Amino acid sequence: MKNRVISRTAGIGIIVILSVGIVLAITKPFSVMEENDIVGGFQFPSLPYGYDALEPYIDAKTMEIHYDRHHRAYFNNFVNAIKGTPVEDMSLEEIFAQMSSMSDVIRNNGGGFYNHNLFWKNMSPNGGEPSDELTAAIEKAFGSFDNFKELFGSAAASRFGSGWAWLVVNSEGELEVGSTPNQDNPLMDISPIRGIPILGLDVWEHAYYLKYQNRRPDYIDNFWNIVNWRDVSERYEAALK
Repeated sequence: MKNRVISRTAGIGIIVILSVGIVLAITKPFSVMEENDIVGGFQFPSLPYGYDALEPYIDAKTMEIHYDRHHRAYFNNFVNAIKGTPVEDMSLEEIFAQMSSMSDVIRNNGGGFYNHNLFWKNMSPNGGEPSDELTAAIEKAFGSFDNFKELFGSAAASRFGSGWAWLVVNSEGELEVGSTPNQDNPLMDISPIRGIPILGLDVWEHAYYLKYQNRRPDYIDNFWNIVNWRDVSERYEAALK
């Protein structure tokens, strides 16, 4: 399964010649709705909603900076790092399965590229409810839905420094909660939690600091208001196949 979904909107440059002979390039802001370019066989994804769509839980400025600067930088650094190497034609999943033999540049930026692809789709202003199958699996694995939220929130809050909290389907088809540092994810062979990620929460400070400052627990609590349960449920069903 190749994860090469990402689109990039090229800015429209306007050249203005000032009276003092200085050339100023004014660039139109990136649009989140347009189709983007494919680079090196991978594609930078369009954001599935506007920057302000997740207000008031995630503010528009944070979304813009997070998506168009942080995520785009991971993408650009990743495709540049693999260009001309033996892994250039591998899928992200194939690369992650051999991550222990990869460079830190590929590990950090490939992880950041993949993790954010999932993160944007894991959120929605109208995410619905978990499917009956996912609800039953959560209750079986964690005792109750509320207990699952508590465990997931604890994994996110207790991750020291930067990282991610995850809900994964493990190799036995069971659900597990855990966290990873930096831009690692559960598909990597170096991860402390292994499995197919179906829900991820970014707890890097750039994901929340403009609005929440150091109040990471508030950011985590508000995340439940914008989880795209339709997407998570579809990922759960696909992971079982």
